[in-house]
Amino acid sequence: MPFPPRRVAYGTMWNVLHLRAIVPSGRTEQACQALAENPGAANVVVIPGAARSPKGDLVTADVAREAVNEIIKSLQDLGIERDGAITLEQIDLSLSDASDLAEELAPGHGDDAVVWEELQHNVTENSRLTWSFLVFLALATQLAGIAALTDSPILVIGAMVLGPEFALVAAMCYGLTFWKPGLVVMATRNLAVGFVVAIVVTYVCAEVSYAIGVIQEGMLDKPRPMTAFIYSPDRWSFIVALLAGAAGVLSLTAAKSSALVGVFISVTTVPAAGNLAVALALRHLDEIRGSLLQLGVNILGMLIAGVVTLLVQRAVWRAVLRRRGRVAAGPTTSG
Repeated sequence: MPFPPRRVAYGTMWNVLHLRAIVPSGRTEQACQALAENPGAANVVVIPGAARSPKGDLVTADVAREAVNEIIKSLQDLGIERDGAITLEQIDLSLSDASDLAEELAPGHGDDAVVWEELQHNVTENSRLTWSFLVFLALATQLAGIAALTDSPILVIGAMVLGPEFALVAAMCYGLTFWKPGLVVMATRNLAVGFVVAIVVTYVCAEVSYAIGVIQEGMLDKPRPMTAFIYSPDRWSFIVALLAGAAGVLSLTAAKSSALVGVFISVTTVPAAGNLAVALALRHLDEIRGSLLQLGVNILGMLIAGVVTLLVQRAVWRAVLRRRGRVAAGPTTSG
């Protein structure tokens, strides 16, 4: 008799994550009870005494993405992250009726679920000021400067994609939503430092290019129909920034990296910074003002939309859980 057809669950498609916890032996039964009480957990395995540093039992389970926040909160209430460890990872392939059932029983849909601890970790790590961040932002700003001088929309798109600044904007949105002033201050400072460094580097390169004759004085005076939007903000600039901010936050919470690329191409923060640098080098006051305004409009629009999006996501998910008689869990780490 042939086997009945079965569903193949691919990790990111079916939104099942693998939980691995190092649990102090005295709390293993409590941890297993917390997993058993949540319909979004399946395939619970306990290996007594498997962990050596820190010492404890190894507890693993497959967890529906929609149930991750509740399960993490229940394990944190037992102090497991303090005395042991909690790890989550994507599953590339899962052949398990129990996992499929857990995903079906968990409230809501995995694509809509936000793993708040994961998001907090990602935005915090990506908001740090690193050499790679500065180099990428400086390179993107220089590409944008060349695009402004040559009226090249292709280079503008390249600069947008290369720019890494949205990670810091997302960190600011998260910090404002959950009121983590330390994260907001760090992300704001690093974003400002990054743009100042990138603009100074591009300005110096433009001055050198002007001195050796690569750049001529009237290059910014000629008509630039393909890139004039960089230094000419209007109502559409703010609307696009709002849409991009909302889409960017949604792509981060849903792990949709392909959508995030579209966000990069939508906003003109890096192009405005590049145009500002060459306008400074050529003493073009009107474009200096326009570029600064464009930069500010884009960042403000993304901040507003990002915060509103996170607030809506949190409210919607709480409503979904309330209908199932469960309590929403959010980030617990202070920032």
